[in-house]
Amino acid sequence: MHLEYHRPQTLEEALALLARETPFTVPLAGGAFLNAQQRPPALPQEDVAVVDLQDLGLTGITPRGNFVDLGATTPLQNLLKADLPQALQEAAHLETPYTRRFLQTVAGTLVAADGISPFAAAMMALDARLTLAPDDEALPLGELYPARWEHLRGKLITKVTVPSNAKLALETVAPSPLARPLLVVAVAQWPSGRTRIVLGGWGDAPHLAMDGPDASGAEQAARNAAYEATDYRASAEYRREVAVVLVRRALASLE
Repeated sequence: MHLEYHRPQTLEEALALLARETPFTVPLAGGAFLNAQQRPPALPQEDVAVVDLQDLGLTGITPRGNFVDLGATTPLQNLLKADLPQALQEAAHLETPYTRRFLQTVAGTLVAADGISPFAAAMMALDARLTLAPDDEALPLGELYPARWEHLRGKLITKVTVPSNAKLALETVAPSPLARPLLVVAVAQWPSGRTRIVLGGWGDAPHLAMDGPDASGAEQAARNAAYEATDYRASAEYRREVAVVLVRRALASLE
């Protein structure tokens, strides 16, 4: 396999590299993509190029009114030291081991996430928005996953924005403290009452169970979202029943 390495000094240079048809070119920040299970289906076995993003100034956590902008290359470990919801920090903590959190970045983790990712579930519950260069296109995280590589071809995530006025709760069930969770429930609630519930623990991406004006019907929505949640680790029946308990617990913690 031939690996080509680039370390651009400007965003324009990085975008020009990513826009090439050949060789297949991907961003490199913390290595989440290279270790991802959800890679592009057409990822070639030869002639792959990586674009190192560390010199582009995309790291930082910036409050902005009722929002917080997370720079795309901000390490997950930095979130644990910032003024962010405790549940979001817990999700970053659960996402990957300690040493990896210093390398793995916000955007890289989200792009590479599968359905078991606590961080992706929490960010989707917060209705996180990606900003894509070159046109500052805003893309809801939930819209990324059905066609993530089509959305990102020739583009670059520069920041991820989350609300600062929403409360967040995260509940997980795992067979052991070090194991990946069998079920993740993330619930975000805004001052208006708007409630978003996201389930994870199986599949290729987290699952939006509910986005409503209040929490009415939350338990049934969670049960419905896990209707076909069977995999080799747990049955759909198990996940449906546990999801109801975790949603109830999460909503209680937000009161």
